[in-house]
Amino acid sequence: MDGAPLSRPLRGTNLACMDGFNHETGFETLAIHAGQEADPATGAVVPPIYQVSTYKQDGVGGLRGGYEYSRSANPTRTALEECLAAIEGGVRGLAFASGMAAEDTLLRTICKPGDHVLIPDDAYGGTFRLISKVLARWGVAYDPVPLTDVQAVRAAVRPETRAIWVETPTNPLLGVADIAALAHVAREAGARLVVDNTFASPYLQRPLALGADVVVHSTTKYLGGHSDVVGGALVAADVELAQELAFHQNAMGAVAGPFDAWLTLRGIKTLGVRMDRHCANATRIAEFLSRHPRVAAVHYPGLPQDPGHEVAAKQMRAFGGMVSFRHADGEDAAVRVCERAKVFTLGESLGGVESLIEHPGRMTHASAAGSPLEVPGDLVRLSVGIEDVDDLLADLEQALES
Repeated sequence: MDGAPLSRPLRGTNLACMDGFNHETGFETLAIHAGQEADPATGAVVPPIYQVSTYKQDGVGGLRGGYEYSRSANPTRTALEECLAAIEGGVRGLAFASGMAAEDTLLRTICKPGDHVLIPDDAYGGTFRLISKVLARWGVAYDPVPLTDVQAVRAAVRPETRAIWVETPTNPLLGVADIAALAHVAREAGARLVVDNTFASPYLQRPLALGADVVVHSTTKYLGGHSDVVGGALVAADVELAQELAFHQNAMGAVAGPFDAWLTLRGIKTLGVRMDRHCANATRIAEFLSRHPRVAAVHYPGLPQDPGHEVAAKQMRAFGGMVSFRHADGEDAAVRVCERAKVFTLGESLGGVESLIEHPGRMTHASAAGSPLEVPGDLVRLSVGIEDVDDLLADLEQALES
């Protein structure tokens, strides 16, 4: 896989029920067409934005097309949810107002007071905040565990463990977990394996095909891809779980609005070509940083020397657009790099066409300070965009000057 990481396609797996699609349909075809048939009234090739809250019924209880109220269902959101299910290979997708809304709905669906969740010892600060500050008050216990150590995960499982929560690659240290191995641990324990696939995107990695029960996304990131929409998603592997999640989605109500769903659908159409460039640019940048005298360590699974490289090569098409590194001169120097960057925009979030730079310890992961998930103060995280890579390299070169 080294040297040609983009050559292995990921195919659809569960689309025999969709007109024109089957298990051999290619990813890019699904991204453009699944759930997005031409409008029957006008022939419009892009799904309309159904900016509507309620629907005329054909008699009392006679729903036209199954629609009654847009919290429960909306045609534009339905199109997005069908597309999400197709590109992840799940039985059903659900679209939410944000990634955190999706996570909250999932956790409150599969957990109850007294249950236990295993979480990564390196994870998004918002996920840690939700579990440690919100769900913990509700009576859900949790333990951080190194996901790269399968035996450590198995040893941390309790009788009351209901979920093993996986990020791979992790945020922000880009650790890689073996999804298939952890799925086996979860099955042994009678727990659900949840995989946050935001960093990889379904173009690069298909967790459900590797044994995961449900996939989580912040669709704000690579799926939307243009830093102009906030959203989240869940995609389930089995019908029973999907129905439970759909019930809670409707009951809790944090659904994606029609315009947000439309923007996300538009982004998904170009996910494949964008990810190819994200990955190519990130590889060049990681190689540059690994040779730079002011860089103490580079975290990128595409580097052959990275601890996660072998597993990532096994379960990913390519290695993603996220890179993080530690500055040899400490935290203040890391902050200066963030402030000196010009082409890289100083900002939170990731996955857009433009490159972003941030200091996780003071920005996205500040909520993890003082916890087992606290990130190194000398760490810088890059979301590598699709600009000319030579401009990005030149920008990092000047930003790293003393």
